[in-house]
Amino acid sequence: MRVQIIAMGDRMPEWVQHGYKEYIKRIGAGLQIELMEISPEKRGKSADVQRIMQKEAERMRQSIPRGNFVIALDKEGKSWSTENLADKIANWQQDGTNVSLLIGGPEGMTPELLQQADARISLSAMTFPHPIVRIILAEQLYRAYSILSHHPYHK
Repeated sequence: MRVQIIAMGDRMPEWVQHGYKEYIKRIGAGLQIELMEISPEKRGKSADVQRIMQKEAERMRQSIPRGNFVIALDKEGKSWSTENLADKIANWQQDGTNVSLLIGGPEGMTPELLQQADARISLSAMTFPHPIVRIILAEQLYRAYSILSHHPYHK
C-alpha cells in the first residue's frame, strides 16, 4: 500500500520539514509514504482567486495516480478518530489500495475537486496553517500505524 500526500505549497520552513520527516521516519518501511508538493500560483492584490484555485486544483488532479482512493482534507469533512484511520489503513493494506491525501492551498480546494474525492475528512473543527497540517497528518499516520503494529505510542 502506498500513501501519497499531495500538498499545495513547496517552500516550507525547515521546522515543518523536520517535523514531517520525523514522523515519516518513525513509520519506516511499514507504509510507503510519498510527499508531492505542488507549487502554488502567485497571488497578488488583484489576483483572480477562483482562477488560481482552478489551476491549482487541476495540477493536484493530474498528480493523483489512476485507481488511488482520494481523500481531501476539508474543514467540512467527516471527523475520523485515529482508531478509525488505523482500521481504514488495515483495510487498504489488505485490499492493496493506494491512497492520495489532498492538502489544499490557503483558500482550500475547489468544490469540483472536493466532489471528485472519494472521502472528505477534517482533522479538526479548528483551522490550522497549511504547513502544520503536514505535521499533524504525518503524526496521525504514524499513530494509526503504531496501533496496527501494537506499538505503545498510541497509549
